[in-house]
Amino acid sequence: MNQRLILSSALASVLALGVIAPAAAQDKEKCFGIAKAGQNDCANLSGTHSCAGQSKADMGADEWKYVPKGTCKDMKGMTAEEAKMGMKK
Repeated sequence: MNQRLILSSALASVLALGVIAPAAAQDKEKCFGIAKAGQNDCANLSGTHSCAGQSKADMGADEWKYVPKGTCKDMKGMTAEEAKMGMKK
């Protein structure tokens, strides 16, 4: 009985995220190079981790945070392409 409740709760959560996430993503963009240590939103470009909050240094070029669309440049951030180019230097 508990397994059924857990599975149905998990399914409801996944479905809710699927409905909410696309709308939120439309208003946000990934901004690289602005996250403080431990405050990144998700996986970095170099593949050293895949979870939020695992950045080791401030303003890592391969670390990103979601910001409102159109504000990344004002924060002196980079797009994913710009971050990749910066990492190759």
